[in-house]
Amino acid sequence: MAPIKSKPGACVDRWEAHVVELLEDDTEHTWSPYFNPGTLRMRAKSAPNAVPQAYISQVQSVTACKNAGKRLCKDDEWVAACRSTGNTRFPYGNDEKRGTCNDHRDKHPAMQYLESRDLSVFTKLEHPCINQVADSLLPGGAKKECVTPEGVFDIVGNLHEWTADPSGHFRGGYYVDTWLNGHGCDYVTTAHEARYWDYSTGFRCCADLPAK
Repeated sequence: MAPIKSKPGACVDRWEAHVVELLEDDTEHTWSPYFNPGTLRMRAKSAPNAVPQAYISQVQSVTACKNAGKRLCKDDEWVAACRSTGNTRFPYGNDEKRGTCNDHRDKHPAMQYLESRDLSVFTKLEHPCINQVADSLLPGGAKKECVTPEGVFDIVGNLHEWTADPSGHFRGGYYVDTWLNGHGCDYVTTAHEARYWDYSTGFRCCADLPAK
């Protein structure tokens, strides 16, 4: 994890979360990042080169972080981690550089996979194959320049990231859009409640540093 310099006592996962299933004896079993875990017990993990978990709600993200001994990032912590010590608009600086993060796929993956431009495709955003279309969701850290000075990767783009705001916020944009609801670290979606999920929603965990 990386420290959040402007939030003393807090730290943040360096990579977007993937999850594992917890069996009855608390051993871990692999889980596909392309399926919603439903009511299964899940634990959040953070590692480079892992495909992050999409298809997950805020409610499920809270539990997955808790099962890892962490917590979902507070809204202001997430923004502070993204803006870093320089208080920049993007994790890499103030000036937007398209393509530095996984931030602008020209063709919508749902339309591409379902081979339709009809708006009905937007009722099928839970389909597990959407994020398996080529040049869509990337493994953590694949965009090596999309990183804060503290070493936090993909906090803009790749997947939307749920925060702990009880009204249901996710931040940072994803691989199709990082500007419609704000740019870079200012991007926030507030239109969905905490149990919502689709192919674009992911998360990362925060934690409190142990007292010295």
